[in-house]
Parts: sequence; structure tokens; C-alpha cells
Amino acid sequence: MFSEELEKISWEETTEAIYSKTESDVLRALGKSHCDVNDFMALVSPAAEKYLESMARLSRKYTEERFGKTVSMFIPLYLTNSCTNSCVYCGFHISNPMARTILTPEEIENEYKAIKKLAPFENLLIVTGENPAKAGVPYLAKALDLAKPYFSNLKIEVMPLKTEEYAELTKHGMNGVICFQETYNKARYNVYHPRGMKSKFEWRVNGFDRMGQAGVHSIGMGVLIGLEDWRTDVTMMAYHLRYLQKHYWKTKYSVNFPRMRPAENEGFQPNVIMSDKELAQVTFAMRIFDHDVDISYSTREPAYIRDHMASLGVTTMSAESKTEPGGYYTYPQALEQFHISDDRTAEEVEYALKAAGREPVWKDWDASFDFVK
Repeated sequence: MFSEELEKISWEETTEAIYSKTESDVLRALGKSHCDVNDFMALVSPAAEKYLESMARLSRKYTEERFGKTVSMFIPLYLTNSCTNSCVYCGFHISNPMARTILTPEEIENEYKAIKKLAPFENLLIVTGENPAKAGVPYLAKALDLAKPYFSNLKIEVMPLKTEEYAELTKHGMNGVICFQETYNKARYNVYHPRGMKSKFEWRVNGFDRMGQAGVHSIGMGVLIGLEDWRTDVTMMAYHLRYLQKHYWKTKYSVNFPRMRPAENEGFQPNVIMSDKELAQVTFAMRIFDHDVDISYSTREPAYIRDHMASLGVTTMSAESKTEPGGYYTYPQALEQFHISDDRTAEEVEYALKAAGREPVWKDWDASFDFVK
């Protein structure tokens, strides 16, 4: 399990190693066709800041070699804001006084129909708060069953599950799982996650092993930028990515670096602010580090950044997202988990991507693939 490997990696020593990288380390990394984690540290270090143009050119080159000029489009659907966790930065945390919603099967299907009227979305991400008693595996299985007539590719972003539960959901059409570790700093993890199942660091970080053991086709990873030093956190994610690729090599991987935005409780302020330039740096660094990994930007990011980065390394984007349960049809004015920044319609996002020389892809998976072993 990765938690055992992580015990061998010192957060403090990794941070020191990153900040001690020199320009020669950066140039060495840029000159290699295949980078290791040590090279990644150099590329996310302060020493690499003056080489962003070179990194951008290399990132574009590797992206187009692997993905062409395509950008895969997806849309998230929040089924419930009911949650038993106390994440201090989240609008859904259990102590936040708010109306809790769990969509019924009929309401779920109405959301699917409403989404299909927005654009020809085929990639759907089903999202829930963490309430296994009321929105657990049977509830998710029903939501997946209802989604299959409407969408070709189904992913979930829910509480970490057991291996057999992930395997069960693949039988209901689930092709991928996204999970954010939030931070790999174990010593500080419970500061942000004091209670609930999410407070169990090992259970969460080892969830990716359980996904791999279950044969999940696509695994998405991410850290929440704003909690701890972003350079160290993304380096830990790079270690994690390499570990997963070694142990579960049949699986496809994606990464995300969501920058924290104000949640509805607004009591927590980010400890770390990542600039636009630094977001570009980590995106270029990840593409140079791994030519095949899918890099995703959500509507957390503003339109001008998403449009620009679509030609420099980003390969997946959401559009016209609603971050409240039933936000497309049932409860369009419900409380959001977080505020989006890019509020353009899917049609407007498509137009902007085409203007930038990218080709939006609405469908990149087919139901028939579910039966290919």
C-alpha cells in the first residue's frame, strides 16, 4: 500500500530538496526525454521560474504528440450535499447550517436530461458528499444504472470505498474514479479533517490501491492547493503517480491541481496562494514529467487561464458546471460546495477552444468497451 511507501519519504526533507534545486538541475531535467521525481522537483522549484517559456514549449510538444490538439469535455453532477465529515474548508461540512439534499432517482434522471440539453456531453462525473448510510454504494449503483442510457463514460467522485465496492460499481457502468488526497502532509492532515471517515489518512491515501486492485479503468488524483506548500504536495503526488503506474499499469491516470476558492462557510482562508504563473509552472512540470497523464482543469479556474492552458498541457476540461446538488434542473439555487470561476456556457467554451486551435471531444469512450477484457 502507498501509505507504507509514503512513510519512507520525509515531508521536510522533500521540501528542502525542492528549494535547494539550482538552474543546472532545471536545465538537466529539461534535457531529459524521461524525467524522474527528482527532475520533477527541479521543474516545480523556484529555480525553474525563469524557464517557463522553455517549459511551455516542451509541454505543448509532449501534449500534442500524445493527445493531438484535442480536449476532452466532461460535466459534474452533484447528487447530494449530505456529508458526515468536518473538512474545515468545505461548504458541505457537517457543522455548516444548510439544507441537505439527496436527489431521488426521478430527480437524478431529470438532471441527466437537463445536462443533455446543454451540450452533447458523454462524459459524466457523479459527485456526492460522504454519507455512506444514505448515499452509499446501492445509491451510487442506482445512479449509474440510470445514467447509462444518457452517457457513454461514467466516473464518480465520492467517499473512498472498499476494493469489492469499486469492483461492484464497475458492473454498473463506472469507468473511472476521482479522489483528492487534499494534502499528503500526514502531520497536518487532521488539522483540516478533524472528524469523520475523511480524518483517516491511511484509509484515504490507500483508496487508490483499492481502485487499482478492483481494475478501475481510470484513476484521477489531486491535491487541494491552499492547504500546505504546493510544491511539496504535488511532488508527493508525483511519487504516488509513479507508484500506481508501477503496480497498476493497465490503468489510465489523470491529475488536477484545484486552487482553493471561498466555500460557503468562509471561515477558512487558504494558507497558500498559488499564482497564475505558478499554476502554469506545475502544469508544464507535470506534462514534462509524464507525457501520458491526463491533466484536468475544472471551472474553478477563470476562462482566460483555461483557454490559454488548453494549448499548453491541459487535456480535459469541465464546462457549465454546477456545484450544488440538482443544480441543472431540480434545485438550481441550492448552496454550492464552492464557487466556480468560469461561468460560460458549454457552447461558449467550445467556441473558445476551437478559436485556440483545439478540438473539443465530447465522446471518448463507448459502452461497448465495458465488455472488452
